[in-house]
Amino acid sequence: MEELIQLDKELFLYLNNLGTSTWDGFWLFMTEKFYQIPLYLLLLIFFYKYFGIRGTIITLVLVAVLITASDQLANLFKYVLFKRPRPCRAEGVAEFTRFIAERCGRYGYFSGHATNSMALAFFTGLALQKYLKYIFPFMIIWAVIVSYSRIYVGVHYPGDVVTGMAAGILLGVGAYVLHSFLIKKYGEVSS
Repeated sequence: MEELIQLDKELFLYLNNLGTSTWDGFWLFMTEKFYQIPLYLLLLIFFYKYFGIRGTIITLVLVAVLITASDQLANLFKYVLFKRPRPCRAEGVAEFTRFIAERCGRYGYFSGHATNSMALAFFTGLALQKYLKYIFPFMIIWAVIVSYSRIYVGVHYPGDVVTGMAAGILLGVGAYVLHSFLIKKYGEVSS
């Protein structure tokens, strides 16, 4: 296990130090949830177009539950189970980190950003792929970029991000299965 933790630290330092001031603005933009609002609004429009008002309400409730579940799961791992310091706070790592984030939380295993973005990507990508041919790969690429941004800005190890992405995939697929059931039972689907 120590070897795996050391490898995670080394990979973090390698990836984090690839950054340059030229790209900092882009990665800070991608890591900020507030700037993703136009994407969320576009997805909301798609859900309304293809699933109607009842389907959109079902979707909004499920997304709220999905994001809450992914946040709380990440917090459980961070603050109760593991309490692993973030790289920007870890002795032997912080002094070599290219830290550009606005703040550095206390614990980092695993990444809530990675969990949330991948959960949303899988849920929306699967739910809309029947109607929008490229939505699933687009959403996965978006989630990978958001997830990687956490390494770039200096607040998560690659292991934090990969674990968060895996948890997000499971949660997103689960939400999609539940959404499909609820839409068949209570929603109207537009063509």
